Amino acid sequence: MQKKIDDYLIHPQESIKTAMKQLDITHKKILFIVDENQNLLGSLTDGDIRRWILAGNNLESIVKDACNPKPFSVIKGFDNQLLRKVFIKEKYSAIPVVDSNGKILDIVFWEELFDPLELSPQLKELNCHVLIMAGGQGTRLDPFTKILPKPLMPIGDKTIIELIIAKFQNFSINHFFISINYKANMIKLFFEELNRNYSVEYIEETKKLGTIGSLTFLKGKLDKPILVTNCDIIVDIDYTEFLEFHEKNNFDISLVASLINYKIPYGICEIETGGVLKYFTEKPEYSFLASTGMYIINPSLIELIPENTFYHVTHLIEKVRKNGGKVGVFPINENSWLDIGEWNEYKKTLERLKI
Repeated sequence: MQKKIDDYLIHPQESIKTAMKQLDITHKKILFIVDENQNLLGSLTDGDIRRWILAGNNLESIVKDACNPKPFSVIKGFDNQLLRKVFIKEKYSAIPVVDSNGKILDIVFWEELFDPLELSPQLKELNCHVLIMAGGQGTRLDPFTKILPKPLMPIGDKTIIELIIAKFQNFSINHFFISINYKANMIKLFFEELNRNYSVEYIEETKKLGTIGSLTFLKGKLDKPILVTNCDIIVDIDYTEFLEFHEKNNFDISLVASLINYKIPYGICEIETGGVLKYFTEKPEYSFLASTGMYIINPSLIELIPENTFYHVTHLIEKVRKNGGKVGVFPINENSWLDIGEWNEYKKTLERLKI
């Protein structure tokens, strides 16, 4: 089916919040700003929006204020081979095609010129360790997880944990720490029989240690930051950008947070004492940053985690802040986060991935 380029175009006076919703609908990471005649004025990526948010700016601001005013484009009649070279060199995800007057005629996306097995446009080396927390019981996915551990839940012809590992392999990560507890032998047997080109090192919890307690088993083994991810999420971002954000700002711990928009489908009343209406808001909309379950942690923080103790990442964050440390929040679009940890979200993931 031919793509509708209007889906990827937005006018300069639209809000950042509107742009974020449009990015979520298209499942792409870029929009192009155009005037009423569809003349190219700029581009807006999820990275542009993240930088806008981190600078403390308002989501009701217009896209013109946050966009790149000089996006790369090609004139109709371009050479495909030359364009492929530009995609690879600049790591663009999409390039607009314009006429001699600058009017957008088409948009060429990376996947239209490259085979899915070819080099990813975001393939960079991620210079950190990776720990996948795969020891949970997955009670939100009962009764399925009474038989199968959550990391082995199927997504098409792959398991959840295979998809997570594949994402990291795009960034040259080929050794993984995996924390296991519930149905640990089944997970180990799965990897033993799997034909794979990466290595795994298990952290075996003899009892439940919470969302971060097992990190104490790696004390003295880490020479660089460690990226920790839950085994029931897929975060579709450039992990090297996340690490650069963490290191550039000298954070002790950083977390990925998804911007969630929630519209209340009712008129909301706020009253004063005695039942007098203070104000009435028709179907208000709110935005929240929700933690996705992915973190980057400096090795020195392991000393703050008590050994052999049930310990959540929230406890570690509280202790870091109490000690005067810095905790960073890396915002992403809602569409960049797939939460597979409960049935409704699992079904949405299958629909999103067309499985």
